[in-house]
Amino acid sequence: MRVVVQRVSRASVTVNEKTISSIDNGLLLLLGIMDGDTEEDIAWLTKKVVNLRIFNDEAGVMNNSLRASDGNIIVVSQFTLHASTKKGNRPSYIKAARPEVAVPLYGAFVGALEQELGKPVGTGIFGADMQVELVNDGPVTILMDTKNKE
Repeated sequence: MRVVVQRVSRASVTVNEKTISSIDNGLLLLLGIMDGDTEEDIAWLTKKVVNLRIFNDEAGVMNNSLRASDGNIIVVSQFTLHASTKKGNRPSYIKAARPEVAVPLYGAFVGALEQELGKPVGTGIFGADMQVELVNDGPVTILMDTKNKE
């Protein structure tokens, strides 16, 4: 699994001109799922995301986690995170999981985040044409990959 973590002061997802998710203060996660991803990847990524200390404390230092800052999350499925641009100019998405694999893992990841945080998590609609708006706070943007745990 690959995720782009963006600290936001606000974010929303719109489908067919209808806002389906919106948050203030929290994280917008763009999640790419690839073949071979498992529940183990979900568990590792969930703990990392919820406990990342990227929110400011009273002194203005990034010392607090999402949990400590009482922030919210929106998770948007983003198969293009697994694009390969090695050959030619047209990206290949062969590494991205097919919907029959990705949809259940996406749902399990959202469920794990909700359980960890004890509150609902906003989502996009898997496979839909979505408009994602955000105000990146900081800006703080972090890339994580469960196959390369750095």
